[in-house]
Parts: sequence; structure tokens; C-alpha cells
Amino acid sequence: MGDLDTAQPRHAPEELEEHRVELTGYCYRMLGSAFEAEDAVQDTLVRAWRGLDRFEGRSALRSWLYHIATNVCFDLLKGRQRRAHPIDLGPASTADSPLGPPLAETAWVEPMPDSRALPGGGDPAEQAVSRETVRLAFVAALQHLPPRQRAVLILREVLRWKASEVAVLLETSAASVNSALQRARTTLGERGVTASDPVRPLDAAQRALVGRYVDAFERYDLDSLVSLLHEEATQSMPPFDLWLRGPEQLRAWWSGPGIECRGSRLLPVTANSSPAFGQYRPSGPDGRHEPFALQVLELSGDRIIGITSFLDARLFPLFGLPAHL
Repeated sequence: MGDLDTAQPRHAPEELEEHRVELTGYCYRMLGSAFEAEDAVQDTLVRAWRGLDRFEGRSALRSWLYHIATNVCFDLLKGRQRRAHPIDLGPASTADSPLGPPLAETAWVEPMPDSRALPGGGDPAEQAVSRETVRLAFVAALQHLPPRQRAVLILREVLRWKASEVAVLLETSAASVNSALQRARTTLGERGVTASDPVRPLDAAQRALVGRYVDAFERYDLDSLVSLLHEEATQSMPPFDLWLRGPEQLRAWWSGPGIECRGSRLLPVTANSSPAFGQYRPSGPDGRHEPFALQVLELSGDRIIGITSFLDARLFPLFGLPAHL
């Protein structure tokens, strides 16, 4: 970006950089990929930097940046298959089913560190909605929407823009925006998710539940692990499309194909407003613990209802996790 340094923009680069986190959250919801979202935001800020001499202040800088980011996302989404969660692709398997071939990383909704997508401060109610709308289930559901409906729903329901403001950004009418929003709400409702049911921080009982999960997993105490599961608990393992439902199937997997996870260590992170962990297996030289999976937990009351293990070592640097233990 050295060729940009000679420009004399009306706004200092810091004024663009201030919007990085919220733009990353927007692009992540649009694209379903942490890596693509960060690339899209970088592209947005570079385009804005280069175009600042043409920016006449007719709209707020923030609105202008969202206009650029939306067009960047639309370009990236052209001709793409939607990213998904394994549970969206077919019925549950059994623990003795073969894994099958791994699918391309572009097939999956990826996890996102909270620190990169959720701005700090601001109105507590708005923060709660932001937290809910980066959860894996919500982001996966968004991918079922056409790109323009996706943008409308995020801008209206998550960012609380007025219909007239979204209409200006998308160069359409407020009536078209409202129609697109209604269709998007219907689609999400059919998938059982909503932006109006904000997630709350873990309470003391849930924090204790997560602590028991870490202890049981590191000891590989299957009786204790199963006791923490909801009767409808699921486990999925992108990049494989196999997924399992119910404590009996999860136990059979952990004691069968998953037995190589015995001896693992878990390092806590936060992803998608959920408890998450970098899982390190003792698979390296002399039993050194090496990156294996980024686990994201979903809780329901006092039980674990979902475990998604992303078998992708590229995620470890993104979450600030070490290369080995």
C-alpha cells in the first residue's frame, strides 16, 4: 500500500480504521467466512482510502464505507454456493458411519473470534443483538438468503438502519427494502432463528458447566462428558459432512473413531458469542500437543446442545492460539 501514502485524504487513516471491527462483523455475516470477511474489509478500506479525494461528504463516512463493503461482498458472492453447517446438508449419521471425503473449506460457515467482529461499548441492547447475530446457527441461516436480502436484513435488524437509509445504500426504494426484509424474516423464521432474541452472557451455572466440560474432556471421562449433554445434543466436524445426534451416538464416537482425542488439552477462546476452545492432541514428536480442532459449544440451559469441531489448523493463528503446547 505504499502508493497510497502520498495521498492527502480529507480523513486520516485512523478514521477509516476505527470502523474495521464493525465492518468485519458485517462482512462476516454476509460471507460466513472469517478469512473472507477480513479480506473484504481490507479491500473496502483500501478502496475508501483511494477514493477519499472523491468523497464529498454527501453522506456520512460510515454509510459510505458500508456501501463499499456491501458491493465488495456482492462481488465475492457472485456464482458462489452457499456456505453451510453440516446439520443443514442431510440427516444425522451414526457413530460407525465412515467420515467420507473432506469437502472444500468454502463449503462451511467458519468460526469468528468475538474480538474481531463485535465492537466494544455502545448500547447494551444493541450489543446483545450483535452477539446473537454472530452465532453459528444465525450466520448459517443467513447464507440461505439471496445476497441483497441478506444485506437488507443485517442492515435493518442488526445495525438498526432506517429503510430509507438502506434504500440509498442499495440504490432502490424503501418499499423494496421493506419487501426484501419481510421475505428474509420469513426464511429465517422457517429455519428457527431470529435477531430479536438476543443472547446473554453465560451465567454462573453455565460457566461451571463449561468448566466441567473442559475437565471431563481433558481427562477423557466419557461418563462425565455424556452427563453434560442435552438429549438432542449434536456434534459436527467440518470439513466432513458427517454429524451425530444424541448422547448415545456421541459417546460411541468418542469411544470409537474419536478415541485419538484422548489426552487432548483445551485452551479457551471466544467464538461467535459462544464458549470455544483450541483443541491440541498429543500427536507430535515425544507426545507434543499439536493443533487439531477449534471447538465451539452451544448451550441450552444447563446442558450442552451442540459441539462443532472445526478441523482446520489455519484457525489457530486467527484466534491467537499457539502453534503447539
